[in-house]
Amino acid sequence: MNNIVLTTFNSRYSHSSIALRYLYANLHAFQNQAKIIEFVINENVQSCAEKILKYKPKIIGIATYIWNAQDVAQLLHVIKKVSPETIIVLGGPEASHLPHRVNFDEANYIVQGEGEVVFYELCRDIFAGNSPQNRIISAKMVNVRNIKLPYMYYNDNDIANRHIYIETSRGCPFLCEFCLSSIDEKMRNFDLELLLEELEALWQRGVRDFKFIDRTFNTNMRYANAILDFFLSKESPYFAHFEVIPDHFPEALKQKLKLFPANSLQLEIGIQTLDIEIAKNINRPLKLKKIKENIHFLETQTKAHMHLDLIVGLPGESLKGLGRNLDELCCVSHSEIQIGILKKLSGTTLNRHDKEFAMVYSDIPPYDLLKNDLVSFSQMQEMKRFARFWDLLYNSGNFKATLPLLWQDKKVFDNFSALSLWIYKQTASTWKISLDRLAQLLYEYLLHVKGHKAQEIAEPMIEDLLKIKGRKIPDYLKPYVKNLQTTHSFNAKHKRQAKH
Repeated sequence: MNNIVLTTFNSRYSHSSIALRYLYANLHAFQNQAKIIEFVINENVQSCAEKILKYKPKIIGIATYIWNAQDVAQLLHVIKKVSPETIIVLGGPEASHLPHRVNFDEANYIVQGEGEVVFYELCRDIFAGNSPQNRIISAKMVNVRNIKLPYMYYNDNDIANRHIYIETSRGCPFLCEFCLSSIDEKMRNFDLELLLEELEALWQRGVRDFKFIDRTFNTNMRYANAILDFFLSKESPYFAHFEVIPDHFPEALKQKLKLFPANSLQLEIGIQTLDIEIAKNINRPLKLKKIKENIHFLETQTKAHMHLDLIVGLPGESLKGLGRNLDELCCVSHSEIQIGILKKLSGTTLNRHDKEFAMVYSDIPPYDLLKNDLVSFSQMQEMKRFARFWDLLYNSGNFKATLPLLWQDKKVFDNFSALSLWIYKQTASTWKISLDRLAQLLYEYLLHVKGHKAQEIAEPMIEDLLKIKGRKIPDYLKPYVKNLQTTHSFNAKHKRQAKH
């Protein structure tokens, strides 16, 4: 009998929930009564409720995040309508911090904080007939050396089809105001030897896709060196993703990073802004010289794929300032540059800037900025479309050879802004635009708006299209095809990284 169901809505099928597996691993005597069921956002919520209730659980634990909050609220509503006696416990970042901007009132209990210990204790008390009186349960930070690790509970389907998430530490030493990780200032490291044993066990089971969720992987060099050595001792192909801070790459770490083969290593680097004064506004340390040196090193001396982040709408930063940041990053790196819109999450201290900078946010997830004193609502809408088209054209890697024709004057932001406005005028949409349609739009813009000659555009565009084996050359490019043999095939999971 499954007295406990642990569930959530992942943002994609390829994602897996490490949180549910932590809860499951630490259920002790109740583990044989528990089951993990994962869904994907935008599934039919009533069908999800049906699948959960098929097991007739007494307790349902739901991991709640910014991307699934509305789905969770709907699931909560449906289950309480058809099975009001079922006890529902919400946890996770979106449930942990007030105010709740999505209605979770029908939940029986809400766990605020790390749930591995208190969720077990809550289940124990409920089964014993001693249900807590307080609906809100505040959890203390757990001792990460004392909880059981979740990795053995990734099943064979997870290993074959999903990212396998790992963490070596919890907490963050920085106080960036837009980030929930800044609340947990104390860095806590899991037992390194035990972690390495778990990694080896996953490797032996066939895991080759590892995503480390540490916010600052390279702050603890003992751990970073040991984990990197683990992968360097293995034969590729494999794929390891780490979030790193951009200003801390000691020489020993640099030498290790140089040893990784192509398409095996991805580094997510939160830049957010290159303006020192703007960074001070949000309590973000910014060692510009060191950051630029390290990005240059990673770009020129390693085969690592970088994923850099910029944020639109930071307090005090104009679009002109953002444009300078983008232009500069494009000069030092050819990797992905994610353009994100500032979000105000409950629990952060961003609201202290609301009055001074006239910050106006949506109260609907993902709680994104609608306007401020320097960026109007209309401009913010344009930037959201800019970010989407940037992802489709630049970050996708589909037009690496062609896009430089757009900004031969090095003014990346200005030129791409103009292209973004033009594409939206043609499509009236940022979604469901095929790769063929994107290629044609880019071709037409470069030809008719920028004034490039057809052959000048066709040659790099054909090179881009032929990166993917089996791609058909559109009729408008066929007169310029010289060699159809330069095809490439990429690892099915990581085509995007390989194209960079």
